[in-house]
Amino acid sequence: MAESTAERTRAADRSVPDFSGWTCPAPLRDQPRIVMGHGGGGALSAELVQHVFAPAFGGATLAAMADSAAVTLGGARIAFSTDTFVVRPLFFPGGSIGDLAVNGTVNDLAMSGARAAYLSCGFVLEEGVGMPVVARVAEALGAAARAAGAEVVTGDTKVVEAGHGDGIYLNTAGIGLIPDGVDIRPQRAEPGDVVIVSGQIGLHGIAVMSLREGLEFEVQVESDCAALGGLVEQMLTVTPDLHVLRDPTRGGVAAALGEIATAAGVGVAVDERSLPVPAPVAGACAMLGLDPMYVANEGKLVAFVPRDRADAVLEAMRAHPLGADAAVIGECVEDHPGMVVARTGLGGTRVVDLPLGEQLPRIC
Repeated sequence: MAESTAERTRAADRSVPDFSGWTCPAPLRDQPRIVMGHGGGGALSAELVQHVFAPAFGGATLAAMADSAAVTLGGARIAFSTDTFVVRPLFFPGGSIGDLAVNGTVNDLAMSGARAAYLSCGFVLEEGVGMPVVARVAEALGAAARAAGAEVVTGDTKVVEAGHGDGIYLNTAGIGLIPDGVDIRPQRAEPGDVVIVSGQIGLHGIAVMSLREGLEFEVQVESDCAALGGLVEQMLTVTPDLHVLRDPTRGGVAAALGEIATAAGVGVAVDERSLPVPAPVAGACAMLGLDPMYVANEGKLVAFVPRDRADAVLEAMRAHPLGADAAVIGECVEDHPGMVVARTGLGGTRVVDLPLGEQLPRIC
């Protein structure tokens, strides 16, 4: 029987992708509405904070734009930070949203030199999520807090209608004391500083993406999710004069370096050959067309250290389990202030821009 005009039209419609539900993690920058890229930790995120939130809230402490706020209360210097976690899937090789919620906040405090003491936790649960899933996440969160030496002392729970969440969203906030004589903030980066990364990069982003997208590699990639407080304490025993610490989460090492260069008004030069990129991450990035410098980490830090203390700090880092693969990756320079450049393996130089959105959305 001959195919009708209506049938041919329906067949043609099925062959054309429906773009109406698509979202772009890195859209045009003049968007009048919030898009996924605003949560990616790149330029769009920075613009949202600088042009919407910072003017609304005000205050010099917020203007520093550090991983945690350093404030004085009752004569004590306290680091205070909060973070929200919307990772999908909830469980992944090497961790879960519960581990992330603790370690992400603990690490933000550590980037000010503080060891986390107390945490709050807010659960946003989607109607219909299984109680065993909630219990498993809660147990992981509690275990991670105990491992980090912190105590969860307050919290909140909300439930949203089915279809309005990804099962569980978490928010954690934390406080900790900053040791006397420690002044760690992005504005302290200066020419001559040595740039050190604490270990292999890109593991968390690739681990989450591979599970979510059903990708298989020869070797399973596991997240590096870990609490960095102990590593930072070991670094501070060598010198309290660490200029900058930053955990390169969303936007990876590239975003962290770019933010520091902008905050301090200095240039950063990186040697790509010195970047500790593990073979599975390098292979996955080559296959997917990604740059390992932009892939998220959840258990690494970048340090800007005075040149005369760099060797001692590097040795102390390598003596700690979370810094065994620490490596010098570059230096802080007077040239090209506010810009990060990378020396390539072919002897050329390329600009490492702050990412617009995020290569791998929803990984923390």
